[in-house]
Amino acid sequence: MAATESIPSTAVPGRILGPLTRYAPGAGTHVHEGNVVSSLMGHVSVSTPPAAAAAAAKLPGPAKRLNKITAPFATPSIESVATISVTRHGRRREVLPDVGNVVLARVLRLMPKQAIVTIQQVGDTVLQTEWQGLIRVQDVRATEKDKVKIYESFKPGDIVRAQVISLGDQANYYLSTASNELGVIMATSEAGNDMVPVSWKEYKDPETGVSELRKVAKPS
Repeated sequence: MAATESIPSTAVPGRILGPLTRYAPGAGTHVHEGNVVSSLMGHVSVSTPPAAAAAAAKLPGPAKRLNKITAPFATPSIESVATISVTRHGRRREVLPDVGNVVLARVLRLMPKQAIVTIQQVGDTVLQTEWQGLIRVQDVRATEKDKVKIYESFKPGDIVRAQVISLGDQANYYLSTASNELGVIMATSEAGNDMVPVSWKEYKDPETGVSELRKVAKPS
């Protein structure tokens, strides 16, 4: 139906999928500021329970409008038009990151000399198991490495496109963003808004107009 045309086929954590006025949150999603938001990296599906209209017709009292929302952040009930869910892609053979792979990772926390991330996708394959990685300060940029500061390159919650450069130790993969197409591809401002890249080292909050430093990935 027309309402699902703008829904993406895949999503990353934090991606807005649709307003609560039109959709109910399903598995793999959560509610934020009146919207259904993806909690996972995976396939997006929209389902309309076939029995919803029939069940609503059997309810006593006056007829109810199918798009009625009783509260701004309430979970829509059987009156909802559709439910959005996000699931990890199929039960495939487990894929392990390997040297040379381009991956998507979420920044967990920062240390003075490195960013600790969790690898969630290898190429086009969403992982069933998340693996921990490190982006060391010397691997953030290809030039002026002595001027790099981790806190000016990443923030917790950022989604980063990076390349595996070493299998590292038993606990971590070593990743690099030292290429124009690598770096932060999705960032949220301190005010909680999705930001847009405005230069190779800066994201901007379109709501507040405030800019924040990042190692920005050139759009592919």
